[in-house]
Amino acid sequence: MDLGSRVDTLMDGLTADLKRLTAIPSVAFPGFPAEPVRQAHDLLVDLLRGAGVERIERLDLPDTAPVVVAEVPPPTPDAPTVLLYGHYDVQPPGDESLWLSPPFEPTPVAGGLRARGIADDKSNLIVHLGVLRAYEGRPPTGLRIVLEGQEEYGSAFDDYPPTDPDRFACDAMVIADMGNLRPGSPTLTTGLRGAAELVVEVRTLDEPRHSGEFGGAAPDALLALLQALSTLHDVHGDVAVEGLRREEWSGTTYTQEEFRALAGVRDGMPLIGSGSLGERLWSGPAVTVIGIDAPSVDQAASAVVPYARAKLNLRFHPQQDPEEALGLLVTHLAALRPFGIPLTVTPGDTGPGFEPATGGPAYRAALTALREGWGTEPAFVASGGSIPLVNGLAKAVPGAEILLFGAQDSMCNLHAPNERVLFSELRSAVIAEAAFLREYAAAHRDGSAA
Repeated sequence: MDLGSRVDTLMDGLTADLKRLTAIPSVAFPGFPAEPVRQAHDLLVDLLRGAGVERIERLDLPDTAPVVVAEVPPPTPDAPTVLLYGHYDVQPPGDESLWLSPPFEPTPVAGGLRARGIADDKSNLIVHLGVLRAYEGRPPTGLRIVLEGQEEYGSAFDDYPPTDPDRFACDAMVIADMGNLRPGSPTLTTGLRGAAELVVEVRTLDEPRHSGEFGGAAPDALLALLQALSTLHDVHGDVAVEGLRREEWSGTTYTQEEFRALAGVRDGMPLIGSGSLGERLWSGPAVTVIGIDAPSVDQAASAVVPYARAKLNLRFHPQQDPEEALGLLVTHLAALRPFGIPLTVTPGDTGPGFEPATGGPAYRAALTALREGWGTEPAFVASGGSIPLVNGLAKAVPGAEILLFGAQDSMCNLHAPNERVLFSELRSAVIAEAAFLREYAAAHRDGSAA
């Protein structure tokens, strides 16, 4: 029986387990109950055992949901080992009135299911399970399986792998927290932008002053802040901070129509910036004002504003040093004196980008496997999002090739209301990951992995 036929016999069971897993509201954010997170952990342990995995450990770190660390020994001493990663926690559902069905009640949609976390990332956990079942617990490579429970909020696990490299030793990794550019188009992610944040604030008066009596001469903190923020982009909407890296994008990208639909851009609204969408979204920087403190319109008084602040999010090229990138933005803002008014700039957290090596044996095996899974040529994209653990794993096992693909697709509404996954993507991802293990093992046997 070929892989496709084998996976077809497994789909009913995999779909049932996906429903069980996504019915658990495993939100690991502060303020949410911890018990559902533990329930999801325990269910995954049971599912792994049922798929033939005997070596399963629980890794506990401070203030962190438990991490499942499992192992399947290689079938022969010379067979390679592949690390399979995913996470079982999910984003909060947000405003539940925007959902067409309760977020933790898996609900049929055309060709798939809708629920919070069903694409990000529980479908990819089911992919790993499907691969184990396809091989009846005896895959052609060794496996290390790492399933974390606090990826969405962040935890001590992000920085843990380099402190315990033997636990993560492998020849290649499949980071199954990504997916396809569009349904039916197999996609390898070859870059993740880095991220950083800062706060910029202005204080000019001891307290608000009557705008009629003092406006026009009294230094207005909000006007100064807005003037400073306006310097971050040029007339086209491109980032105008000197030194932030931007390169042409040579991979696949969205069409303008796809992106407008995905972003919910209203009719008549232009996209900002110039160059290809790949440059703007993946190989160039983005600065977003994600929060601003100023008097609300509803509570506004006729007064000069004495204090204002804004929080900025910076996304930068995968290969740019995060401290350098954040430093450039800090320097830009700190040098400004809007109307002669100084700004206070406070740097926040940074997270590095990532750009995996391509062209090695795992990469070649993945291309063959993706073709088999989806029946068409793979595409190559980057992501504006970041996965902090990837850098930790890369430091722990610097020689391992890292592959990013999975059952999600860019139209699945991850982190948004009405998140969904398509059965066709789930099936193809199981076939592709199983085929990858077969192809990678064969490359080692015939020496082409050298």
